[in-house]
Amino acid sequence: MIAQILSTLLPVFLIAGCGALYGRYRSPDIKGLNVLNMELFVPMLVFAVLADKQAPLQEYAGLALSATVVVLGSGVILYPLARVLKLNLKTFLPPMMFNNSGNMGLPLLVLAFGEAALPAAIVLFIVEMLLHFSFGLYILDPHTSIFKRLKLPIVFASIAGLAVNFSGIALPGWLLETLNMLGEVCIPLMLFALGVRMLEVDFSDWKLGLLGAIACPASGLILAWPMIAIMDLPGLQVASLWVFAALPPAVLNYMVAEQYQQEPHKVASLVLISNLGSLVVMPLVLGVVFAAGYV
Repeated sequence: MIAQILSTLLPVFLIAGCGALYGRYRSPDIKGLNVLNMELFVPMLVFAVLADKQAPLQEYAGLALSATVVVLGSGVILYPLARVLKLNLKTFLPPMMFNNSGNMGLPLLVLAFGEAALPAAIVLFIVEMLLHFSFGLYILDPHTSIFKRLKLPIVFASIAGLAVNFSGIALPGWLLETLNMLGEVCIPLMLFALGVRMLEVDFSDWKLGLLGAIACPASGLILAWPMIAIMDLPGLQVASLWVFAALPPAVLNYMVAEQYQQEPHKVASLVLISNLGSLVVMPLVLGVVFAAGYV
């Protein structure tokens, strides 16, 4: 089991480490790389997976609902903690709710459970992204139009992919293969970009970051447990939900906080230290998942 955990996690952290090493000496245009990834490669992968008839999406409704409860519920159960500690709610709660389902979640689930986990990983990623760019941005700026928030390529790709899947239209194999090949570029690219981004944050608010490193996975796992007990999810989806619930905050939280000038230095510490904390959390969660025999 230890070998299985290491074979899952080592590629994730080695690729991110390569990004950090390259970024340390070359200072690449990571913003342009992220734009290319989020506007082209990720939407292509999302569309290809959703449009593929081999992925019966109606079977993932329970997983999508469970992920929604984990994301939104994390904000609810951590709200009293933030109030007691007198933390800025707009600074603390979004990173605790919106996890790293893209940069870390997608590659981690595929490496851990194989290509069969890709549809579940995509569903979890879409749920987190849609909630982040709707409710998450509403937390920071309630006056921004929801239509403006959702004008993203990934939203259009999701709608188009679902439309193709439910309409019964069969796309030619060569087209799906092309989209898959281009889309799969996003998985290592996300990890590489994560490594570069980690160089931009610091440990100035390490106490807050340490709190987040504990609170973020703890709140997610607390909420995942009753959903798994209530929902009749297949084993692979149960395993995927456990991993999703334990993911650290998304690097995107830092970028959004910087855009809205919402104490970005504190959000940076939350993101950095929580992602470093996943070096401890993820092996434990994967160990439980593998030992339980969900996959």
